[in-house]
Amino acid sequence: MPQITKITSQKQKGRYNIFIDEQFAFGVTESVLIKFRLAKGLEIDSSLQRDIQKEDDNAKAYQLALNYLSHQLRTEKELTQHLRDHEITPEGIETSLTKLRELHYLDDQDYADSYVRTVINTSDKGPKVVRQKLIQKGVSANHIDQALTLYTDEEQVTVGLATAQKLAKKYRHSSFFEQQQKIKQGLMQKGFGGDNLSRIIDELALEEDSDSEADALAALGEKKWRRYRLLEPRERRMKMQQALYRKGFNIDAINRFIDDQEVSDDTE
Repeated sequence: MPQITKITSQKQKGRYNIFIDEQFAFGVTESVLIKFRLAKGLEIDSSLQRDIQKEDDNAKAYQLALNYLSHQLRTEKELTQHLRDHEITPEGIETSLTKLRELHYLDDQDYADSYVRTVINTSDKGPKVVRQKLIQKGVSANHIDQALTLYTDEEQVTVGLATAQKLAKKYRHSSFFEQQQKIKQGLMQKGFGGDNLSRIIDELALEEDSDSEADALAALGEKKWRRYRLLEPRERRMKMQQALYRKGFNIDAINRFIDDQEVSDDTE
């Protein structure tokens, strides 16, 4: 009967080389060494060797999983894919998942709750985007629904208002109409909607400023004028009206701007 003739340490801490009849046979982790009481002189048949190697595969999978989880929280889907990428067998994956669930190292509800709390404290995302992100990470609908109860209406308005204020600053050189549209569109893209979206817009309380509106019209109008300047006057006026009206400027203000530009060109 084949027997272990030597056991040596590997360079990798916690792993050992097993020699059978003076020939290297396989490597094992320390937990497997202890579990099977591997020692010099122990007789090992092919069946026992398969059991040892199977247990070692599971031990390696579990250690790989622990290392992956040590950096940050992960979902079951993320961990499963990580183990697959490292060619861990389905049995090894399931064994690791089961053990990690029992130890509460792997908990999709805990992950979802933590994700939502992080969004509330550090992000500009609304609940719709949060839901989509969690779906992509493989979190179940029930877990997501439970986690989103943490994202109360008041917190959505608080986060959304801060986001809206940033958007208002970003689009401050647009027409008042376009600024409003861009802010609303931006909030929707970030996942805010429904009554809370309306509340955010109301609390933002944007007010039109005639001087800012005039400055915005002049800045954009001059760019468009340079673009269409060489066209025939009638076509140029039509192009200018269309371009500026689409941006939300008042048609009377647009016509006054065009009139002023025409006068200015005639006097040059």
